[in-house]
Amino acid sequence: MWEHERLVVRTGRRSGMTTMVALHSTGAGPAVGGCRMKPYARITDAVTDVLRLSKAMTLKCAAAGIPHGGAKSVIVADRELTPELRRAVLLDHADLINEFEGAYRAGPDVGTGPDDMLVLKEITPYAYCLPEENGGTGSSSGPTARGVLAALKAAARHTFGTPDLTGRKVVISGFGSVGELIARGLDGADVTVSDVDESRRTAEFGWVRPDEAYRVEADVLVPAAVGGVLSPETVRGLAVRLVVGPANNQLTDDGVAALLEERGIVWVPDHVASAGGVIYTLAREDDGVDHETALTRVDGIEATVERLLRARQRDVGGKPAPVADMGI
Repeated sequence: MWEHERLVVRTGRRSGMTTMVALHSTGAGPAVGGCRMKPYARITDAVTDVLRLSKAMTLKCAAAGIPHGGAKSVIVADRELTPELRRAVLLDHADLINEFEGAYRAGPDVGTGPDDMLVLKEITPYAYCLPEENGGTGSSSGPTARGVLAALKAAARHTFGTPDLTGRKVVISGFGSVGELIARGLDGADVTVSDVDESRRTAEFGWVRPDEAYRVEADVLVPAAVGGVLSPETVRGLAVRLVVGPANNQLTDDGVAALLEERGIVWVPDHVASAGGVIYTLAREDDGVDHETALTRVDGIEATVERLLRARQRDVGGKPAPVADMGI
């Protein structure tokens, strides 16, 4: 059952395309969350996605200690987007964001970037991550990757007895902007990557097809592409000891966390591992701190994961508690 404050779906007056915002919670403050632009087979699929993603943003902000709630927005890219149509649907989306009167504040997500936020800003003041030359913080990929690397340090220390992954085999599923930065940050590790875009293949790292990434025998799996990748069937085939990555909503349902636990696989929830981007952006754009101070806050994810994994070891009703059930 969904517990959201508000869901609004609109057909844009300029573009004729569907745009939507799901506001999960403003209990801790104005809700923040990215604007996703992608095709969906059905509108109901887009609605399910935006609802799940917005709830995950509430959890992400809570885990990071950020005084904001969670929301998310989706633009359904149901046709080829010319530059003119893309601009039109972004302006339509900005109109919708304004309906929330500041209760929802948008940033980039899958399919959007800083230049798109600049278009939103023409209509609404509630947009983060504009290009740096326009006064924003630009892409959040770097801080997101840095946060995942911080989470990996804590999780590796817990799982392997050392934060150093030198010589460990790491498989990264999704070699986009964040996945590539994670790969390059794993000095000394034996890194294999995978992506649906074959053109991203490089001799610098090992390569497997996307359908093989979750079956490779390795020490660490880093889901860095789409969500919904950890199903009961997939988890039964995993040959890793640790799963940490930035992909949102990795589990197909909450029960998969218990299955990971049963198999002895340590999983750091994505809403913890992927929080670096929102931590950095809000530190810079809301709190006005400098770059280095904001990065220090991102590095705090390591301590958060350490607390989470210690809590995991506490007995609850005589048995270890699944990671997904533990508070921060």
